[in-house]
Amino acid sequence: MAEVLLFHHAQGLTPGVVEFAETLRAAGHTVHVPDLFRGRTFATVEEGVDHARSIGFANIIEQGAAVAAGLPAELVYAGFSLGVMPAQSLAQSRPGARGALFFSGCLPVSEFGSAWPAGVPVEIHSTEADPEFVDSGDIDAARALISEADDGELFLYPGDGHLFADSSLPSYEPDSAAVLTGRVIQFLARLG
Repeated sequence: MAEVLLFHHAQGLTPGVVEFAETLRAAGHTVHVPDLFRGRTFATVEEGVDHARSIGFANIIEQGAAVAAGLPAELVYAGFSLGVMPAQSLAQSRPGARGALFFSGCLPVSEFGSAWPAGVPVEIHSTEADPEFVDSGDIDAARALISEADDGELFLYPGDGHLFADSSLPSYEPDSAAVLTGRVIQFLARLG
């Protein structure tokens, strides 16, 4: 089975992120879920992004790298929205990556190097009208990454919810989240 390093979104390590990790564990995978905000959670994405900005986005990426340094190299890196930053950085720069899973976010490959690493499969999941994903240009970065990756897929779900797979938030979309979770479990099983 796969070993996953999963990073939370801007609202922090919410019960929904913990529940998602538990679902992957129940499917037989090892999942590490560090708390990059040291116990703080936020009522809105905006408040969480303000907090992330105050501690520095580079600091978030460095914290993710510090966590990864204590784990095996053969990891699947996953992240929700803001958590895509450390996940994508590690998937692109740390040798041994087994795969990557990005939920509601994607950065241009050029942010962390010149190319997506050969042989590292990736899935990107978002709602089709998520303003945080579509209007910010993440969808363009996702399409470019998928076209560059040897094994990549972009999944777009109905609706406009940003953190649609977090069961503890108002933006939760249970039907789409269930499909996403099934796809993620299949992806991890293929790597395991």
